[in-house]
Amino acid sequence: MSSAEHELSVTCHIAAPREICWKVWVDLKEEWFCPKPWRAEVIEQDLRPGGRSAVQMFGPNGEETGPMEGVFLEVVPNELAVTTDAYASGWIPQTAFITGLWRFEDEGEGTRFTATARHWDAEAKARHEEMGFHPGWDQMMEQFKALCETSAASA
Repeated sequence: MSSAEHELSVTCHIAAPREICWKVWVDLKEEWFCPKPWRAEVIEQDLRPGGRSAVQMFGPNGEETGPMEGVFLEVVPNELAVTTDAYASGWIPQTAFITGLWRFEDEGEGTRFTATARHWDAEAKARHEEMGFHPGWDQMMEQFKALCETSAASA
């Protein structure tokens, strides 16, 4: 099985340097992480392997998710963040859904940003597609791109 077999991914070119994109990813997550009119609230973001990653989403009609609870597996500032919900903080196993890979690569005068959800099996991938991976992550990507480019223009 290739790693791509159970992946869903979105990517775009952003007219901003990686350092700005990384700063937006870290500092402005509540502004881009979920499709509007939903909003995200970062509960904790401990950017180190084993550090807690917890975000809750709130819908316009009082809906709530989660929180989406997990840990960081790898963090390379300005390049890569890898999260998983297979563990809660303290390496406590929990029912896994995805491993998220967030990549930042130089491309021309800007950055190639790629967000990937790796699923454990075909059923989990299909469930994520049915939940609205597209257009949800597409809209998230557009919100992220706009914030990065606005931040770059004002830097």
